Amino acid sequence: MTSSKPHLILVNLGTPEAATAPAVRDFLREFLSDPAVIDFPRWFWQPILQGIILRTRPKRVAEAYATIWTPEGSPLRVGTQRMVAAVRERADGRLTVSEAYRYGEPSLETAIRQAAAQHDGPIVILPLFPQRTDSTTGTAFTRAREAAQDMGLTSRLAERLVAPDDHNYVAAMVACWRDAIAQAPAMPDHLVLSYHGIPARYDRNERHVYSRDCEATTRAFLAAIGWPAEKATHAYQSKFGPEKWLTPATADVLEALPGQGVKRVAVITPGFVTDGLETIEEIGEQGRESFLHAGGEVLIRVAGVESHPSFIDALIGSALS
Repeated sequence: MTSSKPHLILVNLGTPEAATAPAVRDFLREFLSDPAVIDFPRWFWQPILQGIILRTRPKRVAEAYATIWTPEGSPLRVGTQRMVAAVRERADGRLTVSEAYRYGEPSLETAIRQAAAQHDGPIVILPLFPQRTDSTTGTAFTRAREAAQDMGLTSRLAERLVAPDDHNYVAAMVACWRDAIAQAPAMPDHLVLSYHGIPARYDRNERHVYSRDCEATTRAFLAAIGWPAEKATHAYQSKFGPEKWLTPATADVLEALPGQGVKRVAVITPGFVTDGLETIEEIGEQGRESFLHAGGEVLIRVAGVESHPSFIDALIGSALS
């Protein structure tokens, strides 16, 4: 029996199936072949990707994944599944829900096909990125539209997002902040809000939507916790390739802060609603090591909002709007 309730598909970026070089190679091949992620001409980019990057990078990235892998699997997948379970419970029958990944399985095609087979109602696509850019929200919506068109389901597709300053989203970040501070040895001297970087050229071409969304989240969060702007730095991480990206770079900020007298820093990553390689390893391990080596004493990493009830309310509210 099919259901006429809305079916919500939560779309995350994706993750390798295992912390091994072959699995990472498969993931990177799909991820870095998306023209929304790397927009160089195919004739130029594919020889670099196939001939250099996919031969050298997977082993190093797999080693990084191995440091964060859990008995249940990838932290990003585990976190996404927890989110799905929390939405299912908190929605109290108002909608049904499943997960999909832009890269990897279950793919958007798989999730949409299964939703259509089991439900007669709207199929709501909600990428898990409150800050909009073509390389995350844009490519997720594009792929969903293509899949729906191929299946004759375009009229049933709905697109939703959590706003970058959504009250419940910000409330979930505040709760995660308070949890982290409560477990810390002392209050931080400084706060870094670290977002995933994109090439500055992409941001210009998209009329600065992404950087403005990130800034909106930063303003809303600082206001919610009553933190002075002069003791906070808005930064961007995970730079890839030689192009100029949005600045300042989180790595540079963490290296410089001890020289400015900052001994204790907290880092929150608002754009990563589920923790993964970029938060646990890049901030929690690499970032901490860099900060301590430069003379800092304590780095407090604030966890992602993931399945916090307030963020789940943000997802449900957006899906049903």
